[in-house]
Amino acid sequence: MHNLDEFRHEKDHFFADSPHSPLSGEQKARFKGLEYFPENLDLELELKLEEFDEKDEITMQTSTGDVQVYQRFGRVNFEVDGQEAALTVYNNEHGYFLPFVDSQAGVDTYPAGRYLEPVPLAGGKIGINFNLAYNPYCAYNDMWSCPFPPAENRLEVPIRAGEKIFELSGLHV
Repeated sequence: MHNLDEFRHEKDHFFADSPHSPLSGEQKARFKGLEYFPENLDLELELKLEEFDEKDEITMQTSTGDVQVYQRFGRVNFEVDGQEAALTVYNNEHGYFLPFVDSQAGVDTYPAGRYLEPVPLAGGKIGINFNLAYNPYCAYNDMWSCPFPPAENRLEVPIRAGEKIFELSGLHV
């Protein structure tokens, strides 16, 4: 089994069976697996992280009305299907955090955005694999508190990789 296929299979198993799953008992009973875009090797990127001189703190509003504090760490520039795009990478005690909203939000992807945890690489680069883009837990159950991506991380391009919008027929999510 391919690594991405294995990762997705394990995630589906976690969602269906783990007591730490974001799904409610009723959702688990009807859960058949998450929907994903096909793997897109063009969206597995090693990018130069342009670190900010001033690493300001930013507060991100959450789905429950709270706020979470992050440091604006740097910016990455890349292309998607020939269109230029840029995202800000944030940092906190857990490492890099990349929340974003793409142009398919509300159509193919979760309306409030998706997340990634970029991987630091040698030479001032960062690994960003959009095939691992995932929905925040509040996409499955509104009891979770999830930060909303800041306006600077709203893309005008589609990111057709990673998790798709979560829909469970017949159940409110």
